[in-house]
Amino acid sequence: MLNDQTELAVTWATPTPANDAEILRAHAPEYIARLRIPHDFDADTPFFPDIESLARHATGAALLALEAARKGETVFSLMRPPGHHATRHEVMGFCYLNNVAIAALHARATGTKRVAVFDFDVHHGNGTEAILLNQPGTAFFSIHQHLCYPGTGTTNVGDNCFNYPVAPRTPRPEYRQRLAQALQDLQQFKPEVVAVSAGFDAYARDPLAQGSLEAEDFHWLGGELRKLGLPVFSLLEGGYSDDLPQLIFAYLKGIAGQ
Repeated sequence: MLNDQTELAVTWATPTPANDAEILRAHAPEYIARLRIPHDFDADTPFFPDIESLARHATGAALLALEAARKGETVFSLMRPPGHHATRHEVMGFCYLNNVAIAALHARATGTKRVAVFDFDVHHGNGTEAILLNQPGTAFFSIHQHLCYPGTGTTNVGDNCFNYPVAPRTPRPEYRQRLAQALQDLQQFKPEVVAVSAGFDAYARDPLAQGSLEAEDFHWLGGELRKLGLPVFSLLEGGYSDDLPQLIFAYLKGIAGQ
């Protein structure tokens, strides 16, 4: 769809795989070795012979997106597998490497004093929260459905992880209010860079949850992130409906100011 449309000028970039030093900012040393063991990780997260390479390239795309945002570019990584459920020690929930946490910690290690992660996937980013918990110069803001997988994110934790649970089938205006509140709180943190875990499974017709958002809401959200006036980079997390391309396109138009 992005290749065929004419409303947005799109430049494609090819990532290089993340290296061990970058990955080990967020994951334990034995974690990388586990990616190579030919055994399924859990019922949702199977082993594939090339999964380590795919995961490293997705993380590499997150790091490339960070650098593009620092240069003032509007950037979105379409790469998968997603990452926000992966913890320091555990592969889970379709997620093999925690792309956004690795990028946030890389930003901190390379000169960014304050980096915020804004996660609007319908599922709580438990892995990102666990990795960034009380990490200096970072803050995590998650708006997600509860009850829903993985069952976490009911309250704030530590001094830098803030959760905004919404009930299944929350009406669109209320859902938007929660998103807006989280963005207001994020601004109070005064980040220099914002990393976005962009999940589109809060869509009203996504098969894995009971969200209520429409394409117009993702466009609005992109526009609100643009209004922050900060370097923002977005990484694809969830989103499982046939309408996913249209939802991403609406969001891209929002962050591009169209």
